Amino acid sequence: MHILVIGGAGFIGSHIVDGLLAKGYRVRVFDNLEAQVHGSAGKVPSYLNAEAEFFQGDVRDRDALLKALKGIDAVFYKAAAVGVGQSMYEIKRYVEINSLGAANFLDVVTNEHLPLKKMIVASSMSIYGEGKYHCLKHGVIYARERSSKQLEEHQWEFLCPRDGCQRPLTPLPTDETKPLVPTSVYAVTKRDHEELFLCVGHACKIPTVALRYFNVYGPRQALSNPYTGVAAIFSSRILNGRPPRIYEDGNQSRDFVHVADIVQANLLALEKDTADEEILNVGTGRPVTVLEIAQSLSEYLDFKEPPEILQRYRVGDIRHCFSDIQKIKNLLGYRPAISFKEGIKELASWVARQAAEDRSGEANSQLIQRSLIR
Repeated sequence: MHILVIGGAGFIGSHIVDGLLAKGYRVRVFDNLEAQVHGSAGKVPSYLNAEAEFFQGDVRDRDALLKALKGIDAVFYKAAAVGVGQSMYEIKRYVEINSLGAANFLDVVTNEHLPLKKMIVASSMSIYGEGKYHCLKHGVIYARERSSKQLEEHQWEFLCPRDGCQRPLTPLPTDETKPLVPTSVYAVTKRDHEELFLCVGHACKIPTVALRYFNVYGPRQALSNPYTGVAAIFSSRILNGRPPRIYEDGNQSRDFVHVADIVQANLLALEKDTADEEILNVGTGRPVTVLEIAQSLSEYLDFKEPPEILQRYRVGDIRHCFSDIQKIKNLLGYRPAISFKEGIKELASWVARQAAEDRSGEANSQLIQRSLIR
């Protein structure tokens, strides 16, 4: 098969390219080489596998997409403007790139009657908003956002909202049936991705799989992009002799999944038909606190200063969300292979050989100016 990876020069996309080539597929990459990710020079990154054919272009450019799709059998759609905080004030740009870009791609596929055999789209855990919780009295709770009053009082954990209960809630693994409550523009556009692809794929009889990635980390993360994941942001600060800065109290938890396991899930989705037209979580099923991430990176990078706990909050941030991976295990045989300790140690080893510009202060200033940090 001839495979097109849209967004294939990025962090996750380039690892998928490697995985495909290792299995003998012909691979073409389509990427716009976004400056915030790849630098202002707009060069193809040195890590991109030379065996892949490269097309530079934007998903909003119909002619460029047509050229890139010529002779293609299956598509991995990984293109997106990434960044929860930035999406809250660059709203038009995020919607144009993410929602309209995906719509443009699907419009080409539909109206040019392209004979694709499979589409795999990257969705995101961000579309859940808060994860799933349990109350001792009321059972399963699907919490929405914490109130401004609660956050201003530094009451970070959720209390049961039913009937004035106010019991502390216990986070549970979040499965794919949880109602979606996206709390950022970025999350809204990722919901658009999976719904557009599944809708059009079904209508056009193109087998389609939506993979909801949890918090992906690993080598090739864009360390100088202050709107990428916390592992990259913390690494950049440490490389520049500054301690990681943590919002709230650091005990908020996420599911940190190594990029190698993301590749595993994508290849399984391509090669098996058991998950066609399905939505699947891709994570580890294990919660890790943001403080643990900061401490682990500091330890492996031999950085002695403790993290700064800011006791402030960002509008739209969630408290807890980690994955229930039973569905992807059952349908695809996926098993996360990289432990948190092993993965973070590998990431730190790679980070130690990099140079990065710490632009987190600039990003925070933008958020503070717009009252998105309080």
